[in-house]
Amino acid sequence: MASAQPKTVSSTPTKLRADARRNREKLIEVAAAAFAEKGVETSLEDIARQAGVGIGTLYRHFPTREHLVEVVYRHELESLAAAARELAESHPPDVALKEWMRRFVGYIAAKRGMATSLKILMNSNSSLFAEGSGIIRGTLDGLLKAAAEEGSIRNDIETTDLLHALSSIYSIPDTPEWRDRSHRLIGLLMDGLRNKN
Repeated sequence: MASAQPKTVSSTPTKLRADARRNREKLIEVAAAAFAEKGVETSLEDIARQAGVGIGTLYRHFPTREHLVEVVYRHELESLAAAARELAESHPPDVALKEWMRRFVGYIAAKRGMATSLKILMNSNSSLFAEGSGIIRGTLDGLLKAAAEEGSIRNDIETTDLLHALSSIYSIPDTPEWRDRSHRLIGLLMDGLRNKN
């Protein structure tokens, strides 16, 4: 079982009516998919329409595009941490690690689409990225340690090294086969991690 994962700051305010909370969550979900597919400059009107709400509702929840980008970024981090917990509870440690790395590809896709706005945010809110880096490192560390303790992967792998290898996926050219190529690279990483004894 993976060790406890770091806590994250929720991307959803607690004092919202049920319908407002549903609208907000749908907007975040649609925006994450749109940013991953089309980039952060995708039309906010299109995001609102796909979420089934008016543009006024979007602006009530997210006054600026940068605010929406920040909330989507936090949501992606929260989803990664939650996925690690769920995978650790329902799969053997090595499978949980591999599946989490595949989910990491989705996080990278969203991050690539938000790159320009994230750079702006980084300059104004560097603690957001320090927090994000800590969440990802802590989550991966827990999964890696659990798989090493179980014996399915080598016990001489540093979390930082694996994180650097995973982050290299970001540099793969953005082509239609990007995601398939990323998953093949995860397969190669898993082959290198396997305990051959």
